[in-house]
Amino acid sequence: HFEFGKTTPLMGVALHQILHCPYQGKTRHLYLEGKGLELIALYLDQLKHKSLGPQPTRPLNSEDVSRIHQAKDILIRRMDDPPSLLALAQQVGMNDCKLKRGFRQVFGTTAFGYLYQQRMEKAQDLLRFGTLNITEVAAAVGYTNPSAFGAAFKRMFGYPPSTDR
Repeated sequence: HFEFGKTTPLMGVALHQILHCPYQGKTRHLYLEGKGLELIALYLDQLKHKSLGPQPTRPLNSEDVSRIHQAKDILIRRMDDPPSLLALAQQVGMNDCKLKRGFRQVFGTTAFGYLYQQRMEKAQDLLRFGTLNITEVAAAVGYTNPSAFGAAFKRMFGYPPSTDR
């Protein structure tokens, strides 16, 4: 019996990008090949962490998991103006260390890593299917500086936000 592991949020983003490839022809082939290699790298990284042995973490009880999901919902609702980690932990009734550790256990990434992924995915959708310009999209997902937004978008998707127009 071989356990394949979980699809992490970063793997989910790569899969989403594969399914919504914006290119055609040879560029599409090259893009999909790169994304395939990215998925392999993410999977190998997951295997590497498993081979190091189980990390000594306490299992979360159902109340903690519920609070972590509540924290995720707060981050998504307040995407344009998220609370600090300490404020978020206080809102859901946890200490910040337990929230950080639990968020990583439940979602496979940090709270703000998750927020970043959600912001970029929302931005991509707004650019593709909305009528907002890049500056308006940047503001809608919590960026006051369109240049910083453009750099973050390109880092996430590998192309500038103007491509999704």
